[in-house]
Amino acid sequence: METLEKERGFRHQAARIGGAALLLMAIAASFSYGFVHESLTGHGDASATWNHLRSANLLLKSEIAGWILILICDIVAAWAIYVFLKPVHEALALLSAWFRLTYAAILGVSILNLLFVSLLSGSPEKFAGLGQGQLPAFTMLFLDAFESIWSAGLIIFGGHLLIVGYVAISSDHIPKIISILLLLASAGYILIHLAPMFLSAADPIVVVMEYIFKVPMIFGELGFGLWLLFRGGKVTAKN
Repeated sequence: METLEKERGFRHQAARIGGAALLLMAIAASFSYGFVHESLTGHGDASATWNHLRSANLLLKSEIAGWILILICDIVAAWAIYVFLKPVHEALALLSAWFRLTYAAILGVSILNLLFVSLLSGSPEKFAGLGQGQLPAFTMLFLDAFESIWSAGLIIFGGHLLIVGYVAISSDHIPKIISILLLLASAGYILIHLAPMFLSAADPIVVVMEYIFKVPMIFGELGFGLWLLFRGGKVTAKN
């Protein structure tokens, strides 16, 4: 009985930690990608983007710090979700954790490209041998590499959500609406980021899919995080 109570308490803590990690990640992502990244890189051509990055290098560094925080939260969430879902289906819970950790590793590689961008735009005098005309081109190359590598990782992340959604819908305690949102979000991530790999003119299709899957992609993990934080611990205390 005492061992069972300790296990419930451990799952209780894991649920709270996982929920907090998912919410913190959502806030950091809104800042790093939704606010900073788009404002820094959405300037049309390489020269305009390069000049803006040079004048806002501190903001770029704050974006990178946000991505590193997201990476840490992903690792914590992988562990916490595994611990919480383990009693429902141990093998699938473990598989979901490995999928998320794989995604986190890919995200880490993509973040390295932003570090290269920060070096190029923050200290251009160190790369004078490249020539002034080449620096913007190299900067755009690393920015494109960041987004391409991250996009590939999000396919793996979609697989993680697919497993979590399936296990969640098999649970008697997790609300079905959250499980369904997670499954829809997984489909969104997989389809949106697979499309450019197989379709030459995927942009219009991706825009439509982003519109279709916008709600579950935003509220799937966010809703799961809120539920874990405020209700997940109460469930483990009773079961």
